[in-house]
Amino acid sequence: MIPKLLLAVVSAVCVVDLARATVDRPTTEPSPKVYELGDIIVLALERNPAVVGAEGFVEQHRGRQVAAGAYPNPNITGNSGQGFLRDTGRANIGEDPNTIRSITEYNVTVGQPLEWPAMRAARRRAAEAGVAGAGAGLDETRLHLVADVKLAFFQMLLAQREAELAAQNLATVEKVAKAVAVRVTSGEAPQFEAVKADVEALKARQAVTRSQNAVRVSRVTLDTLTAGALGEGFALRGEFESFRHDLRLDQLTTQALDRHPTIRRLAKLVERANFALTFEREARVPTVTMNGSYWREIGREAFSAGLSVPTPLWYQRQGEITEAFGTMRQQEAELLRTRNELAWAVNQHFQNARTAAEQIEVFERGLLKQAQEALRIAQFSFQQGAASLLEVLDAQRVYRQTQLEYTQARYELSAARTKLERSVGGAL
Repeated sequence: MIPKLLLAVVSAVCVVDLARATVDRPTTEPSPKVYELGDIIVLALERNPAVVGAEGFVEQHRGRQVAAGAYPNPNITGNSGQGFLRDTGRANIGEDPNTIRSITEYNVTVGQPLEWPAMRAARRRAAEAGVAGAGAGLDETRLHLVADVKLAFFQMLLAQREAELAAQNLATVEKVAKAVAVRVTSGEAPQFEAVKADVEALKARQAVTRSQNAVRVSRVTLDTLTAGALGEGFALRGEFESFRHDLRLDQLTTQALDRHPTIRRLAKLVERANFALTFEREARVPTVTMNGSYWREIGREAFSAGLSVPTPLWYQRQGEITEAFGTMRQQEAELLRTRNELAWAVNQHFQNARTAAEQIEVFERGLLKQAQEALRIAQFSFQQGAASLLEVLDAQRVYRQTQLEYTQARYELSAARTKLERSVGGAL
């Protein structure tokens, strides 16, 4: 009896332990999907509605090009009806003079407008320039979208690095706070040092919270650029960009003014406005319509041909010509303004990138190592009792601030280089 009872107890204990192990076993959450910069750019170019809108704009201008090259349709006019003939004389002996004879009468007129060749050529050239300008606008949209994705990528990368530094700083401060608590308990340090350590730990926790919130905000921004293709939980893998010392400002400026899609788009708008002005001037020559008619009536059948020529006697499109000339001047001014702004932007972003690169060199040559060494010496001196808590906290702040400034400088270099690529018109 006793062995059976013991066996039942052991079995029950094993079942309880198994159930407890099943409940207490931590559930493994799926790891977030990791994206690189190139993957996100591809998704943005595929999903972002701005690109779809620009492609639709190109299709609109292609439709206008087809319409500009079409010939005018002919005009066909037809009339038909019953015709009656009353003969007032005696057509035949014995015939009633009041006899009424009838027949179906009809006529058909075909008119074909003949456009002035110079006017037609100007309209077609204007439509071709519109298609080319819309294509340059599509390239411009893609250029700005890629730049926006890069800036958002580097912004999230910066937020992640700041969150990592904040977490490291919190771990260090909490470690110092524990050491201070031990000293206070043993009577080696006054109580107010423990209060200081607790305040620093609270500040470090707040910094962690702020940095984590910045990561969430930057994640939403990047996901919006891909139209939600990234999802809520994802991580980034990548590094900040470096500065190319072989870049020359004069070459970058020339490249921007020659190939930038905004310049090409505005140049095509100027060309289109020029052809529109030519079209309005040539439109003063009236469009001639050639007509041909066939008539079938009682006792009559006839063919006729003729021309219909509008006479521009009172008005010769002075308003349309003036409007087209003003539009052309406006587009020329916009092109000149954009060229000046691009040259200024290339110079500014080039200087910003070079300045950020010089700051990074200062950090990497010794400033980072000096801040780290100062913190190590302060922590060691504090453990030996030769340094105060305030000195340790100051060294910790200097080290963390140096790390933040170094990360910020790397981000500013990447952002300046991305903006420089946007100003130049392509990747460097």
